[in-house]
Amino acid sequence: MTPRFHDLVPAALRRIWATEGHCPDLDLYSLFRARRIARPHDTAVIDAQGEISYADLDRRARCLAAGLARTGIGPGDTVGVQLPNTREAVAADLAIAALGAVALPFPVGRGGREALSLLGRSGARAVLAATEYRGLAHARELAELSRPSGVSVELAALHTVIAAGPGPVPEGCLSLDALLDTEAEDFVPARPDPDAAARILVSSGSEAEPKMVAYSHNALAGGRGNSLASLLRDGTPPRCLFLVPLASAFGSSGTAVTLARHGGCLVLLDRFTPDAALEAIRAHRPTHVMAVPTMVRMMLDRPAAEHERPAAPTALVLGGSALDAATREEARRAFGCAVVNLYGSADGVHCHGGLAGPAGPETGPGIVVGRPDPGVCEIRIAPLQGGASGDAGEILARGPMTPMCYVGAPELNMRYRTADGWVRTGDLGRFTDDGTLRVVGRLKDIVIRGGANVSPAEVEGELSSHPDVRDVLCVGVPDPLMGERLAACVVPRPGRQPALESLCAHLDRLGLERRKHPEHLLLIAGDLPLTPAGKPDRAALRGRAADAFPADRTQAG
Repeated sequence: MTPRFHDLVPAALRRIWATEGHCPDLDLYSLFRARRIARPHDTAVIDAQGEISYADLDRRARCLAAGLARTGIGPGDTVGVQLPNTREAVAADLAIAALGAVALPFPVGRGGREALSLLGRSGARAVLAATEYRGLAHARELAELSRPSGVSVELAALHTVIAAGPGPVPEGCLSLDALLDTEAEDFVPARPDPDAAARILVSSGSEAEPKMVAYSHNALAGGRGNSLASLLRDGTPPRCLFLVPLASAFGSSGTAVTLARHGGCLVLLDRFTPDAALEAIRAHRPTHVMAVPTMVRMMLDRPAAEHERPAAPTALVLGGSALDAATREEARRAFGCAVVNLYGSADGVHCHGGLAGPAGPETGPGIVVGRPDPGVCEIRIAPLQGGASGDAGEILARGPMTPMCYVGAPELNMRYRTADGWVRTGDLGRFTDDGTLRVVGRLKDIVIRGGANVSPAEVEGELSSHPDVRDVLCVGVPDPLMGERLAACVVPRPGRQPALESLCAHLDRLGLERRKHPEHLLLIAGDLPLTPAGKPDRAALRGRAADAFPADRTQAG
């Protein structure tokens, strides 16, 4: 049974945003088709296989849509997609949209247990998965889980597993190549309501299971599309290098925004390495590079001769975590472009300072983000219970990009959505006198030491300016006396060996209260671990810190 997606934003508000021009009020495939008709020979995607034009990508998408229709997929059905960054992933996005179905992309590398949860809770009827990716056989694993002898209760709706990529087709799977051989001349695309569900974004947050968030065509192409529109020069179509997975929440600005909304070009790597990313910037000259801060730090650590430096993009657009001022300035000099640190999440909030950067001083609590754009979402601050005037509160958002609802989790709708459509983000923030938003941390990430709250984000922001620190995340470590103690997980700069005493002295000089100082230091060789979605893996670091500083060895005091 196909689950229904309830829109928790009042319909009248959706219509107002469309009338005001914040949303294109067309479904994603129709938007893409208009681009294809206008400029059929323009390059749509550059991947490891080379270039593919809008016309050829459209032909591929229509054939796949017709093939999916033959398997029984129709309007409103959910289709999972677990593919690397390739033209196949883009064609799948477009084919699912052309059917009026709902795409559920999730990154390669996520194991069968998580895939089982996502596909089962969403009621997915089909899934496209990689035959092989870096030693993982996603298609075979999903086919085994969907068999009667597998874990079939959770996957009761799943009837088709489609294997994509080279190699033999696993037992129980259909071949993507076979579906693409379908004749599509008679295929007639659906014309879904632009306010109907188009995609389920998977949040890599801290819930026990990843959250799934349903977005409409208008929320993706409109609200999220407006967020990128403000970073374009003279309306020139963007050429976006996606270092993050297209299947991540950040990656939802790929097919729906870069191609369908803005008529640009996607430059794709099937996996990130700093050397491959730098080579792609040199070879393909993207206007925008979509990444997370840790990826940029890794690229900055690669020495390059002056003649090898890549041509300057318009902007590095970084999401997933905060970027410290020192690294932003280093990246600005190295790449010769604007560095935009996007504050956003799958839950329904986007805000940034544009190409000029946010106004306001860098000093002070939290990260300076920018002024909210009503074409993306309004933002307000809800005071915390017991909080004093001027204290940080929870960030709430509502606007053209606001998602419809959480999928398969009514308790999350109760917890994070208000009756009039606002999203409770779980982030802490405050506005400055000129209306600039500062984000000061996460409610969930708060470390409670001896009954006092410590925001890891605040401490990370201060530690990032230490001359020995290349990258840092702070996590709580269980403690029998204090409840939790703060551990700083630090990637040192090359040739440096920071000590806890030096870090705390640095925080003293910056005026940070001593109760917020880290009490453990975990040095990380290489780089911070990343989740399959490309974000720093805070949960993994929390586990490593707990192993390194077990409670029975923690000093009381």
